[in-house]
Amino acid sequence: MNTAKRIERLRDLMKEKGVEAMIVSKTVNLRYFSGFTGDDSLLFITAEREFLLTDSRYLAQAAAETSFEVVEQKDGLWKQAVAAAQELGCRILGFEGKDVSFDTFQAIRKLLPAFHEENFISLVLEPLREIKDAEEIACLKKAAEISDLAFDDVLNFLRPGISEHSVAARLEAFMRERGSERPAFTTIVASGVRGSLPHGTASEKLLVAGEFVTMDYGAVYQGYHSDITRTVVLGEASEKQKELYHAVLQAQKLGVQRLRVGASGKEVDRAVRDCLMKDGYAEYFGHGLGHSVGLEIHEEPRLSPKSKAERLEEGMVITVEPGVYLPDWGGLRIEDTVLLEKQGGVPLTKAAKHLIEL
Repeated sequence: MNTAKRIERLRDLMKEKGVEAMIVSKTVNLRYFSGFTGDDSLLFITAEREFLLTDSRYLAQAAAETSFEVVEQKDGLWKQAVAAAQELGCRILGFEGKDVSFDTFQAIRKLLPAFHEENFISLVLEPLREIKDAEEIACLKKAAEISDLAFDDVLNFLRPGISEHSVAARLEAFMRERGSERPAFTTIVASGVRGSLPHGTASEKLLVAGEFVTMDYGAVYQGYHSDITRTVVLGEASEKQKELYHAVLQAQKLGVQRLRVGASGKEVDRAVRDCLMKDGYAEYFGHGLGHSVGLEIHEEPRLSPKSKAERLEEGMVITVEPGVYLPDWGGLRIEDTVLLEKQGGVPLTKAAKHLIEL
């Protein structure tokens, strides 16, 4: 993994904020900037040098995965990082305030008694990961491909009388066999009335003929996640099911179409809600329209009424996942992982979205 450009952007941020040395502690950020896939480690980055601080368990792995200078710590990671700051004469120390606990920060301050509040600056690094590079997009495409294949497989497995747990297990086992490192998140399988639960993780409920079955799942490939939701009917769909499915599908397709460079997260979300409102279902769509995916399953930017994304950019990868959830009846969701290119949104997940009656 070529991390040079990523480090360059991090150093630009450090320079902008007046940070002389940056300690990266969040595991996914550590991987993003260094290529190292282990844990219990820290990155220590200055304008000129990059260090990976780790222990004896990871020395060989670190040497193979990163070009950073690898330093073995034997008396505590943060103590080693503080010692490096002192040795290099750093006076303004950056850290990930969202990742560092209060107790850890207090311990750091004790190790640096000459430092005052102005000597510490908390930086948020996640925005540097919002636009995916070519290597990341390749991994995301592979993760999406694995999840698509899992959907094709599970269609031959679904039948009345099997449990939601069994469906989840089938999806996860198939993805493992095709190269997924683990499930992207706790697999959701919600059938019948449980379809009214947006995050109805798989249960012991048995599938019943005539019900919707919603499956929300994903693969992880080289650390990168896919996220897909498909809903099918066991048997012939009722008129109400057809009406509801059509409304959600049209809204989802519209969301993908409205995902374009320059649009805001609020604009895309609003367009989909307006579409569902015409069919009388907007009040039953309570969550945000989508979120970015990458090394984490939920990243910024997001698509929602409260989105802070003022301008979506080429290279962002965002889900579009409207759903309708009717209390005491059921519901459904349709979702794709979508890459934002110059010409617009291009779904990475390509499994069939038409109403499937099994």
